[in-house]
Amino acid sequence: MFYFWCVIAGFLSGIFGGLGMGGGTLLIPILTIFLSFDQKLAQGLNLLTFLIMAIVSLCIHYKHGFVHTKNIIWIIIFGVIFSVFGAFLMSFLPSKILKIIFGVFLCALAVVEFIKVFKK
Repeated sequence: MFYFWCVIAGFLSGIFGGLGMGGGTLLIPILTIFLSFDQKLAQGLNLLTFLIMAIVSLCIHYKHGFVHTKNIIWIIIFGVIFSVFGAFLMSFLPSKILKIIFGVFLCALAVVEFIKVFKK
């Protein structure tokens, strides 16, 4: 069963990552709920897989002209700064708190997406 859930986690996170939604929205819950991974380990694995998926997705989106590079340096600079800050902060928080924060984030994301659907 372990390998089955690993395949499902990889498949779903790859599909959603390629679509631009972010594979971690499914990968982290699958790793923590179905495979009993610690929250910090699941988030670390998500970051590792994200790097690979992001490079592939970026190449495909760039090839089709969907990537605009104007002002991208500012996004990169602040993205790196806040990623380092977030990783540093995460190292001090217990896994239980991270699970709660991630759960609240997913609920907020669901509400926002739900509202978007009904606004159209």
